[in-house]
Parts: sequence; C-alpha cells; structure tokens
Amino acid sequence: MMRKTIFYIVLILLPCAAIAQQQTARIDQSLTIFNDVMRQLDINYCDTLNYEDITETAINQMLRKVDPYTVYYPKKKDDDLRMLTTGKYGGIGAIIQLREIKNAKGKDEKQIIIANPYEDKPAQRNDVLAGDIILSVDGVSAKDKEVSDVSNLLRGVPGTIVKLELERDGQKITREFAREDIHLAPVDYYTSIDEIGYISFREFTEGSAADFKQALDDLAETEHIKGLIIDLRGNGGGIIDEAIKIVANFVPRGTTIVSTKGKIAVSNHTYTTTTDPSYPNLPLVIMVDKNSASASEIVSGAMQDLKRATLVGQRTFGKGLVQNLRPIAYDGHLKVTTSKYYLPSGRCIQAIDYSEIQKGNKLKKDTAGGILPDIVLNDSNKVDVTYALYTKHMFFDYSVQYHRWHYFVPFPEKFEVTDEDIADFCKFLEAKNFTYETETSKYFKEMLDMAKMEDIDSTTLSQLEALEPRLKPSFQEAIERNKDEVKEMLGAEIMERFYFQKGRIAYLLRFDKELKRALEVF
Repeated sequence: MMRKTIFYIVLILLPCAAIAQQQTARIDQSLTIFNDVMRQLDINYCDTLNYEDITETAINQMLRKVDPYTVYYPKKKDDDLRMLTTGKYGGIGAIIQLREIKNAKGKDEKQIIIANPYEDKPAQRNDVLAGDIILSVDGVSAKDKEVSDVSNLLRGVPGTIVKLELERDGQKITREFAREDIHLAPVDYYTSIDEIGYISFREFTEGSAADFKQALDDLAETEHIKGLIIDLRGNGGGIIDEAIKIVANFVPRGTTIVSTKGKIAVSNHTYTTTTDPSYPNLPLVIMVDKNSASASEIVSGAMQDLKRATLVGQRTFGKGLVQNLRPIAYDGHLKVTTSKYYLPSGRCIQAIDYSEIQKGNKLKKDTAGGILPDIVLNDSNKVDVTYALYTKHMFFDYSVQYHRWHYFVPFPEKFEVTDEDIADFCKFLEAKNFTYETETSKYFKEMLDMAKMEDIDSTTLSQLEALEPRLKPSFQEAIERNKDEVKEMLGAEIMERFYFQKGRIAYLLRFDKELKRALEVF
C-alpha cells in the first residue's frame, strides 16, 4: 500500500515539475532576447542612450499588458509609494493643475497653477492661494513642464526649504517655507443630520480606521446618533486591513469579511474581525457609486452579505484584485496582483478578466462584477451648460476672483448664491469670451456638412440650415434654465476657496439628492 502511495505521488509531481521547467525555460528565453536587444542597441545605435529610462519604459509597457494595478516603483518614486500606502508625503500640501491661460499677448499658454491648497498645510499657512500660477520651484522654471515634473520639484524631505516664484493677478510674488510631512485625513467631513450620523471617508490608508472610529465615537458621544451613513462615493480603496477594522465596529468578533485566492498558497487568506464591535446594533447605510472600488467594495459588499447595512447608489467599480509589494533590485518595488477578493457569500468583486489580454481578446465588462446596491439610484450624466462651465474651469476662475474681493462669507450651512451673484458671474463669462455649444449642435453641424456633400434637395437643405441657429443657445439663456444647478456648483467652488474641502462637502450636502434618499432608509 505504501509503495502505491509513493508511486501516485511521483506520478503527480513529475508533470508539475515538467510544467515548472517549461515555464522557467520560457522566462530565460525572454530575458535572453531582451538582453540581446539591449546589447545590440549599445553597440550599434548612432547616439548615446539613457538605459535607465529605456528599461523603465520597457517594464511599464510590459506591466500594462498584465493589468492596470501591477506597477513598478523604482527607488526615485519612493514618495509615490509612501503616499499610496500611508497617505503621507513630503511636500507643501497643495493640488496643482495644468491649465491653458492667456498670456500678456493674449495667446493661450500652458501653465501650472495651484488648484487647491489643503487647510493648515505649509502652502496654505504661507499665503499660497488657489489660482496662483507657478513660475518656478527652487529656481527651476515650471514653463513647458508637466504636472508630474512640477510635483516632483515640490516634493522633498520634510524640513527642507522650498522657494516658490508665483504669479497672482499679474504680479510676481515669492514664497519661501519648509516642506512638511503631509498626511491627508481619510475622513473628509463628518456631521449629524436629524440624529443620523454622516461620515465622508476618502481612502483606506495606514491608520484610517482609527480616524474613522474617532469620528464615529465623537458623533455617538456628542450628537447621540441613532443611525449612521458611511459615504464611500469616489473612494478608490486602499489597505485591506483598514477595511476589516472598520467593519469590525459593527459585526461580531470572528466574522469572516473577505477571502483572497491566488495561484500560490501564500496568497490564499481569510480575513476575520478580531475585536468586539463597539456599535453592534447601530443602523447603517453605505453610499457607493461607480468610483467606489477595492477596499470600499469589501466594506460595502461584506456588510451587504452580512445583512448589516443597506447600500444606496450605483453599481461599484468592480476592482477585486489584490496587490502586494515585492522588493526589486536596486531598492525598487513591484506592486503585483497576487489574488482576487471573495466576499462572505462567495461572490467575486472583480468585474474584468484581464487574463483575456494574454489571449489577444478584447476586454469585456462582466456585469456581475462590482457591488449592486440594495437601492439603485440613477447616475446623472446630464450634459448642459453646467458641464461646459465646469470643464472650462469657469466656476473655479470666478471663485478665485470672488475670494479676492470678499474677506468673509457665511459658513457653508448658511451661504447662498444670489441672483445678483449669477448676474455678476455672467458678466465675468462675457469678459472671458466664454462660448457655449450644445453637443446636439456639434452633431447637427456634422450632419449638415454631410448633407451638403450628399444629394440632398435644396429645399430640405435650406430647412436644415434654418434650424441650425436655434440649436445654439446663448450661455445666459442656458444658465437661466439651469440656474439652480449653476448656483450649486458655483457655491461649492466659493466654499472651497474660503473653507477648503470640508466647506465644499458641507455645502453640497444641502443639495445632495442621494443623501436625502439614504436618510429616508432610516
């Protein structure tokens, strides 16, 4: 009997060893080809090559053929890696943006601007304002540079001095101050609405579960909430352990939250809660949308499977792939997909099968992926003048000017955009030569051009041409028709200039139809 058992084991192991040997040979062959190409370039190419850049480009292109989440981080991108895992980086604490702005000669010129300084961070404390144009960083010109280039210049070791040359309202100004260790709070904003707590949660970074718990405890102790809304809309996920800790506040110790399954045994793991819940009976609603992904889907999906929360919103993104960091030569790291997430019910979160790339097949979105809320709300994709004003940065530009002219405005809960403000906004748009064209008019023009080329009778063509001007409304008329929405968006930008991100969220909650539906659940 023992001999038969050994014989079976040998029969099983021999094919496995053969497969492994074949895979190793294929890898060796691929590496040999790559090395030979590099050698031939080195010997024969007419100019000097930057081998580091070539290698990094080759690696990045290779990984794009795998999936969007497997990423190579060379040592020079340690700050990006640190930001990804901890939510911290050394810098000035501001979002920057590439914009086309008219120069003194009236020509459009690409420039990097301060889009949003974070509250109580070095930039904000040293009078760096939204709308400031970055001319140089530590003497290095920002002209013709990409956002990533200027971002790298701004980042650095905490405590080192950064010197900014800025342009504000046509005047050059200089700001010089120390970089700091920037940590972005994972809890954007929290409040109580009619005895129901509300927590806006940004991302699952290191320590974020503790920040969530602190906000929840504060709401329970000071507001005596009778229910809680967790807003995970736009939350792209992060560290799985932080997600488990958040769920642990609401379910019994030892509850299975999610499992991971991969190719190798070490990738297989079952995550359970390890602490007793502080709020085992608190009614819960979780808000999600198409940009809620990864750890957000673990929290919402697990709570749905466990019948512990009601989900409100749109189907989530469907990112159920697990990444782990692996060290690479010369102090680099590879963030590599090692397994997939499975919820307590056994369903997989992942919506896209990236293995199809290797087969040369076109990717197809699997409608079974992601998390479908209990209460599904329509995702408004309305394309109107508001959309045009937003994409052309008109709300932002006016709010910058508004901030310069007003020393104080009421708190977000009290602030109102008046009809007088809208009239002034329209004058601002006229001065900016803002034009508004509907998508319908764009398609109609293409149709009309095609009609002129084809054999369309002159009478019909004249009727079509007569219709064209009616499809091009003035932006004043369009704003009047969509005044409430314009007021909402304009007010949000103004609040962000005065009260930063918290001000924007607090103001928008007053108009949030999805939030109102979530409150109705209670």
